[in-house]
Amino acid sequence: MLLNIPNSLTWARIALIPLFVGVFYFPNDWFDEQSKNLCATLIFVVAAITDWFDGYLARALNQTSAFGAFLDPVADKLMVAAALILLVQLDRVDASIAVVIIGREITISALREWMARLGASAGVAVAFVGKLKTAAQMTAIPLLLFNAPILSVDTRPIGSILVYIAAALTLWSMGYYLHRAMPHLAGEDPRKQGVDRAR
Repeated sequence: MLLNIPNSLTWARIALIPLFVGVFYFPNDWFDEQSKNLCATLIFVVAAITDWFDGYLARALNQTSAFGAFLDPVADKLMVAAALILLVQLDRVDASIAVVIIGREITISALREWMARLGASAGVAVAFVGKLKTAAQMTAIPLLLFNAPILSVDTRPIGSILVYIAAALTLWSMGYYLHRAMPHLAGEDPRKQGVDRAR
């Protein structure tokens, strides 16, 4: 199941990351600044579309797999982290915002892995606040990448507001997941107490 259709799309999303970042290192006589912005925005949007599409195909073609469940969120987090770091370098996102969002992803990924070892992964399943965070984040990043008016509407301030909202929702959702996991976190080391007792 490593190279079924959904997983191949996920691999393709990961493969887009070097191109996504590399666009801004092309010589200026190849692409002007706005062409680079447009190209990076299109790559990010395509990656976001494949994220939805590979999940849909996995269900429709009955090609869900443990490997796909692992790889899909990894691809998402790599693309978002690359985009935020790039936007910090371009001085379009404050470094503190990138630290909050990326730090949260690392923390919650570790928490979910730990909870899965306890057989309690349902306690940190994706919640509505997490979906709101993702929606704000995935709207803000393309707007900040594009960094030019659309139909006379300046995308930069809208993207900036949305990325701050995403950061606030990031902290809220992290607090929510940590609260859900607190009964397990407050217990003994699961390696000492065993999985059955932890449940």
